[in-house]
Amino acid sequence: MSSEHFVIGIDTGGTYTDAVVLDRRAGRVLACAKVPTTAHDPALAIGRALADVLAASGAEPERIGLVTVSTTLATNALVEDKGAEVGLFVIGHDKRLHVPAADSRFIPGGHKARGVEVEPLGMEFLLRGISAMRGHVDAYAVCALLAFDDPTHELVAAKAIELTDPKPVFCSHQASSLPGIEERASTAVLNARLLPVMQDFLQSIARSMQRLGLSCPVRIVRGDGKSMDLDQALRNSSSTVASGPAATALFGADAAAGDTAVIVDVGGTTTDITLIRDGRPVVREEGMTIGAWRTHVQAVEMYTVGLGGDSVVQVSSGLISLGPARVVPLSQAGLHLEGAALDAVENPADWLGTDMRGQCVHLAPGTVPGDDPILRRLAERGPATPWQLRRDIGMAESSLEKAIARLQAARRVVSCGFTPTDALHVLGRLSLGNADASLRGAKVLAELCGMAPEEFCLRVLEKAEGTLAATILEALSTREVGPALARFMGQTGHSPLLDISIRLKTRIIGIGAAAPFLLPGVAERLGTEVVFPDHYEVGNALGAAVMDSINAEA
Repeated sequence: MSSEHFVIGIDTGGTYTDAVVLDRRAGRVLACAKVPTTAHDPALAIGRALADVLAASGAEPERIGLVTVSTTLATNALVEDKGAEVGLFVIGHDKRLHVPAADSRFIPGGHKARGVEVEPLGMEFLLRGISAMRGHVDAYAVCALLAFDDPTHELVAAKAIELTDPKPVFCSHQASSLPGIEERASTAVLNARLLPVMQDFLQSIARSMQRLGLSCPVRIVRGDGKSMDLDQALRNSSSTVASGPAATALFGADAAAGDTAVIVDVGGTTTDITLIRDGRPVVREEGMTIGAWRTHVQAVEMYTVGLGGDSVVQVSSGLISLGPARVVPLSQAGLHLEGAALDAVENPADWLGTDMRGQCVHLAPGTVPGDDPILRRLAERGPATPWQLRRDIGMAESSLEKAIARLQAARRVVSCGFTPTDALHVLGRLSLGNADASLRGAKVLAELCGMAPEEFCLRVLEKAEGTLAATILEALSTREVGPALARFMGQTGHSPLLDISIRLKTRIIGIGAAAPFLLPGVAERLGTEVVFPDHYEVGNALGAAVMDSINAEA
């Protein structure tokens, strides 16, 4: 059989990295693999997933014709404020722009409609700006007025930068053909910021493939559900920001078989909701907002809620809340860290001393404490609840929360806590880890609510189902009838005059290992059905693998 029919699809999620080997001609998945994501270096997990799935499939490396990758790398880099320092030159527009640049200069020039020059390019101003930025930025972005119609001034400015300070230069016309100078500038700057991150990532993938004897092409899933090669990924890294939801939509499109459906991907950190209409992913053509910046990056229409299998469960005044923070479930702590999370809790009442209830903070493996008081305390005396940390180092509660969040973002500490995954362990519906640790946590939190542990766990799952159902309704009602009805439906309590009952006409297609435990209840609330196609637990990796086939049918 020709090697072009064998494809490996990979998806790097916040919790797990999944891989599949697909025999594209036969439409058959030969093997699947799931390994913990290595957040500090996603390529490590990709290498392990590749090795596992090749071994499980029995396919020789030379028989693999293509590797396709869906990645959260760009999203994580922007959330964690990683990447290059970028200097921006805006040509022909002297009003302030809200863009993610380290420095910016406004240069005379630009064009009017039909390529009419507003004024000559201000080379003296440009060279003065390059001189000021040189040594302080890692890359440049250039955005000129109406450059999508006539990019002459952008091209001349880029050449001047390359001759003066030979660092990467990104022009707005390369990434956008739409009007809107702020959106085009943001898109160019984001591409420049992500260059070193994407470069390291792609080089790591190449090394992993070389070790395994894989010499086939690699393609990256774009946010609009299409693909690009490695050179394009370097020049348009921002296009991968919605890569994960795009893979979700691609799996859903394959499973929907021409129908309209709502695709719900229940991950460890978030749940992503995408829409398939007549068998095709719905794409937001006007561009997406990335963080605080409006861009022209096209992406699938998606809705995300900060709730997943690993969302922290907290209790305040007898009320249960979930997420949006992700923690290592108590049942999984022994798999990720030395010792179970609750072994550090001296007294269950310790869980009552802070708004960050139900968490236990561990020193991340390999972390050197240095002079940080939190890290020193964890290194010297072991894991601790936030209450214990506040007591031992004398830090104010608000300051402690910010410090822990900072250390978590830097991956120097790991927080454990009770999650929906633990609730499933207590109820005997899941057995992936230490159910006893889950039960101990459930007893502590259930006592705060005046419930038995099993009843508390059922309430946790009901809370998760209700949140997911409300998010789906809000997303679809906003899209179909506008925000007014969505706001009404999102209100707590009932109207004394109106009783509105809404049924979801389309079916739900579930993705993710936790999906079968939460989505049946969600579907019942919405008056529809949920289906779990084959290999739903690695659906995004399979979506990446079938990407080219789906796009070829469009």
